[in-house]
Amino acid sequence: MKKTLYIFSGLGADERVFKRLDFSAFSVIHIKWIVPVINETIEQYTFRILAQITTENPLIIGLSFGGIMASEVAKQIKTEKIILIASAKTKFEIPFYFRFFGMLGLHKFLPTNLLKSSNFITNWFFGTGNKVEKKLLKQILRDTGPLFLKWALDKVATWKNKIPADNIFQIHGDSDKILPLAFVKPNSIIENGGHLMTLNKADVLNKIIQQELQNI
Repeated sequence: MKKTLYIFSGLGADERVFKRLDFSAFSVIHIKWIVPVINETIEQYTFRILAQITTENPLIIGLSFGGIMASEVAKQIKTEKIILIASAKTKFEIPFYFRFFGMLGLHKFLPTNLLKSSNFITNWFFGTGNKVEKKLLKQILRDTGPLFLKWALDKVATWKNKIPADNIFQIHGDSDKILPLAFVKPNSIIENGGHLMTLNKADVLNKIIQQELQNI
């Protein structure tokens, strides 16, 4: 019987960003983002989303914001292993300028339309390298609910976690422009890997993930 693997995607992204990764040895469940309640804390949101995890000591992969949520899950239930991709273990791995914006509440004034638009700036930040990746990013941003996007950005900018969860294995790219490597201390570094390296560095990422999963 296959072991269950739970996957948390990034901000508004879904299983489309994992299509080049091989999880065939597992029974995969992609966690679905739910609409946040007004003024809901990340702890309260995590408790509600836990209804989608039905396995004891779950094995979890978290991409970007999904990695932050995976760390929050580990505070509420016991986990077997958490693999973070282009994410952060604690608030100290969130760039200081994001945390500064969060402290002042400046991020709340960012227009939703700007955040959901696909342009050369978002393509540069996410590290999309070709037309297919740019088209996919455009679709993901378009499909992201504005309420969830604003809520999630607020939780990233104001994240208070100081202690890494147990059993974390962190993979990061040295060309990540959203969460630069200078702020992160990962277990494995992917050369020329950006924030969407699940797409354009899938071969290298696959090998690292498969090796780590085999060690369980």
